[in-house]
Amino acid sequence: MNIRENGFEILKDFISISEIESIKKQVEDFPEKYPKYGIRHANKKFDAIQELCSSDKLIDKAEAILKAKPSLVRVIFFDKTPEHNWLVTWHQDKTISVSSRAEVKGWKAWSIKDGTNHVQPSIDVLNNMVTFRIHLDNTDETNGCLKVIPNSHKLGILTQNEIDSITKQEQPFPCSVNSGDALIMRPHILHSSSKSISPSNRRVVHVEFSSYQLPCNLTWA
Repeated sequence: MNIRENGFEILKDFISISEIESIKKQVEDFPEKYPKYGIRHANKKFDAIQELCSSDKLIDKAEAILKAKPSLVRVIFFDKTPEHNWLVTWHQDKTISVSSRAEVKGWKAWSIKDGTNHVQPSIDVLNNMVTFRIHLDNTDETNGCLKVIPNSHKLGILTQNEIDSITKQEQPFPCSVNSGDALIMRPHILHSSSKSISPSNRRVVHVEFSSYQLPCNLTWA
């Protein structure tokens, strides 16, 4: 599968064992009171994740896809565990986080998450973004790997009724990966994940890049 044709792609052995172990250790050493199953701004909390996000291999790949200089716009660490084993229904990632609120045509559903402004922008913003899901554990359908509907990013921003109709008709692709692999995808491709059948750890570093020039003196948060 190729991201240009299908909206997603799997890169084998994208990061090394030493990089994986460094990230795992730093997260394990993070204060117990902090929920480790979903950590926003993870690059600002873990040096190993910041090093990964600023690495040439990640930036060069993002630039090759976006055909322009990429900006790092969001980093989240996820860990699906026996205690936090969730279901994610079919959806599109269609929000961005920015420095402040502004009146921009076509932007809607403003909210605050973890102290940061989030908004659903127009489709041209999403078309200039790419997501990397970098896996620290082997992940398949038994422990909640991501499933996608190929090419669905080409359909624009969808209503819930449209999503329900498409996902009933189309065959999903399960993105089974090994530790160190990266799944890259357009954020608005339809995707979901089931609860783990055999839950252990399913640790993922979720990294988003964009080449879109924000209006109204806004900056990426």
